[in-house]
Amino acid sequence: MEVRNLIDWVCVSEQIKSNNNKRRSLSGEYERIELDCRERLREQVGCKKLFCKKRDSLYERLNDLKG
Repeated sequence: MEVRNLIDWVCVSEQIKSNNNKRRSLSGEYERIELDCRERLREQVGCKKLFCKKRDSLYERLNDLKG
């Protein structure tokens, strides 16, 4: 029984090590991807802000022409 428990413990500890390695790998990949996505999001927000400013400017011109 003790030998079986030892074998089970070795198998479980190897599985834990494997899971931890996989988790570290996925965490590293997520961090790399997350930074890239955040940068693209900042660029998109900047473009949308510029678009909104131009749109507002056109509305003001239109109102000036109407007024």
